[in-house]
Amino acid sequence: MNDQTIDSLKEIVGPKGWMDTPDDMAPYLVDVRDLYQGAARILLRPDSTEQVAAIVKLCAESGVTITPQGGNTGYCGGATPGIDGEHEDGVLLCLSRLNRTRDIDPLNYTITVEAGCILADIQQTAADADRLFPLSLAAEGTCQIGGNLSTNAGGTAVLRYGNTRDLVLGVEVVLPDGQIWDGLRRLRKNNTGYDLKQIFMGAEGTLGIITAAVLKLYPMPRERTTMFVALNNPEAAVTLLARLRAASGDGVTTFEYLHRLCLELAVKNIPGLTDPFEAAHTHYALVELSSGLSDGRVAALAESVLGEAFEAGEVIDAVVASSGQQATQLWKIRESIPEAMNHEGGVIRHDVSVPVSSVPEFLDIATRRTTETIDGVRIAPFGHIGDGNIHFNLVQPVGAAREDFLARTHEIETIIHDIADGLDGSFSAEHGVGRLKRDELTRYKSEVEKDLFARVKAALDPDGVMNPGKVV
Repeated sequence: MNDQTIDSLKEIVGPKGWMDTPDDMAPYLVDVRDLYQGAARILLRPDSTEQVAAIVKLCAESGVTITPQGGNTGYCGGATPGIDGEHEDGVLLCLSRLNRTRDIDPLNYTITVEAGCILADIQQTAADADRLFPLSLAAEGTCQIGGNLSTNAGGTAVLRYGNTRDLVLGVEVVLPDGQIWDGLRRLRKNNTGYDLKQIFMGAEGTLGIITAAVLKLYPMPRERTTMFVALNNPEAAVTLLARLRAASGDGVTTFEYLHRLCLELAVKNIPGLTDPFEAAHTHYALVELSSGLSDGRVAALAESVLGEAFEAGEVIDAVVASSGQQATQLWKIRESIPEAMNHEGGVIRHDVSVPVSSVPEFLDIATRRTTETIDGVRIAPFGHIGDGNIHFNLVQPVGAAREDFLARTHEIETIIHDIADGLDGSFSAEHGVGRLKRDELTRYKSEVEKDLFARVKAALDPDGVMNPGKVV
């Protein structure tokens, strides 16, 4: 990275499109969880795909590395450049100025947006056209769709609508040599060979930079029913989910599991939250059903299935939201759990998935193994049980030293990931790999998979300039 290259990069983006002072760049060089402090020679903020392509082409010719960054809300350090002194002379490429909605087609149920569009803004644009874009996650007010695509983000609606990659019809990508691939097709049927867009989703910017995408829209729900349910055990959660899916014709939008400790910490640490029940229970589920009709059928169906579950001894108690405000309060309990745990000291977090039918077994084995390993550890599992994704989080014992507890992170991670792997699961369900889980990918992927990863990387990015040090 010489002065001539820097001057050329600045010229591409113009005076409003770059930063190079430590103070200006500082917020972009640390990840949201403060796990990694990075470094870069310059931060670039292009405002068009053509500028991105020009930057990438110049960097490819000069051997300069590029780290793409969206809203910088990822949990695995995938958007942090120059970690541990590696490639700290590279470019940090922020896509926030690529924030235009290029097209919305309500009759085709599609919206075409640029990578820097904030997720909540896409949801609102769709809603203004009486359509639903269903991707929903805690960071939706700040995360950008390009980052969601590159990490194949999950969220609370995966059960019904799928992961981010399932919501995409086409993408526009700047390749590592600076070429632009325009794959912005709005077709639901296009059986013409390899599905190239899937290569770039979940690749975390290591194979190219997604600059725009065609996203699927859905009919806007006219009726929702939200329930907070006290369960007899985790097995009852899986059974209740099956009952609801069968009865509703897959109208279950969300099925979230919460352990008692999660509820207790949320009520304790987040102002305005209260326990929905008079009695304490160990296991809970937050459930939402929705329908495009407003005829009361969803509410009636929910009550009917709950009655069956009560009779079967699976459900102990339930609160059915009687208003949108009450539903919002129930959701706030679930959404506040990560913040609530932070008030308790150190937290060792896991983002694992297993087949839905194996969730109870995973919870049983993981709980037993961790309590045997760390005396007094507080176990606070929650997550998207509807798609088998459990955030199995451990809160430091009361009175323990935070540093001593967090020093055992790798030891505990290996135990939990081994359990998930033994149940045909994954060490990363929705947060990606980034830098944090790169070694885990090496540990758990087969030799054939690792070889295929390496071949794809070598074919598309032979010089290793795209987001180096991440994923592979």
